[in-house]
Amino acid sequence: MRLFLFDDRATDDWRPFALTRPCGELRFGDRLLRERIEAFVGLRAEATLSRAWLTRFSEAGAPPVRDRTRPLPPGDRLLLSSRFVPARGTHWRTPEGSRSHLLLCEGEAIGAWLPAGVEDPGEEWLSRPDEMPGARALDLAGTRLRNVWDLVGRNPDRLAEDLAEAVATDLPPGAHRIGTGPIRLARDVVVEPGVLFDTRHGGVRLDEGVEVRSGARLAGPLHAGPGSRLLGGSYECVSAGPRSYMRGEIEESIVLGYANKAHDGFLGHALIGRWVNLGAMTTNSDLKNNYGPVRLGGPEGEIETGLVKLGCLIGDHVKSAIGTMINTGTVVGAGANLFGDERPPKWVPPFAWGHAAGSPSYDRDRFLATAATVLGRRGVDADQDTLAWLGACWDEARRRADR
Repeated sequence: MRLFLFDDRATDDWRPFALTRPCGELRFGDRLLRERIEAFVGLRAEATLSRAWLTRFSEAGAPPVRDRTRPLPPGDRLLLSSRFVPARGTHWRTPEGSRSHLLLCEGEAIGAWLPAGVEDPGEEWLSRPDEMPGARALDLAGTRLRNVWDLVGRNPDRLAEDLAEAVATDLPPGAHRIGTGPIRLARDVVVEPGVLFDTRHGGVRLDEGVEVRSGARLAGPLHAGPGSRLLGGSYECVSAGPRSYMRGEIEESIVLGYANKAHDGFLGHALIGRWVNLGAMTTNSDLKNNYGPVRLGGPEGEIETGLVKLGCLIGDHVKSAIGTMINTGTVVGAGANLFGDERPPKWVPPFAWGHAAGSPSYDRDRFLATAATVLGRRGVDADQDTLAWLGACWDEARRRADR
């Protein structure tokens, strides 16, 4: 059996992340969406079927991306939407017989089981999964994320559930705790004296190579991926991928990994892409002064989210200048550099050089050279595949801007 994830038209609009990565490579709870589906199926994904320019996508551990207009390889195929979140404790069971099955979650199509010999559903179906003539319906337990901001709004509950059954380890010398939730520390985690673990609302898990500096307060549910550094401050309900360097006050936020927020400043109800660098005292607002629902910025205007708290969505490889103030519901496109005398608008286009109206685009060659330097600082090789992927994203952003 071959497992394929697919991005549909809904995830195509998951700005700012859909420009640079298949949406299964976004974090939700203590792992990536793709990793949740792989655990459910018990099989590594062979590929993600997604947008054409992402066929150059190159990231360690991720499967390749196939243009969803191309036919699939032969054999038994399981197709699952990258925004499908299986219920905990459930596992895929292959249907018997040679008949195809339409997979449903919460009454809507989220995938298909196609035995060998059955034709592919085609790009139109992958873009808007719906009925499949002749197929049996099969309900799968779980949920389907509808909007990109669901990742932020629903992450606290998901993360708490993920960490509830963690196997507890001993508390390091000099550290303190409040609450009875599980604390799971990898063997080589370094926790300096004076760190407080608050597990009254969820567990804490620190993976291999994590460092926690003295004076930090870690309030669960909280997960820090391998090689992360918690440099001081207050962390509450944080889900961080590998090599995330963080300091200051961070609340109910997701960091995909390899990001740098090594200075003071507030980050709340935010989703931060990979290789982001937030300058000292960069701060975002996550609550409107009238306590009303937050509207998210976008190229066609603002979008109602229904959330009372929502900070910012910051794409891959974004940089912010010292003291940058980010408004509620701001979306910053991939590769943008935030600097200027005014507060950034609620929609900053990808690869913007400065955030004032009419700012030019970040020069392609200079962006790629900077990206290579940034990757090298974390010991990651900016090989030709990586540069081709980022260059293809720059090209696609320019193509859209010129339309």
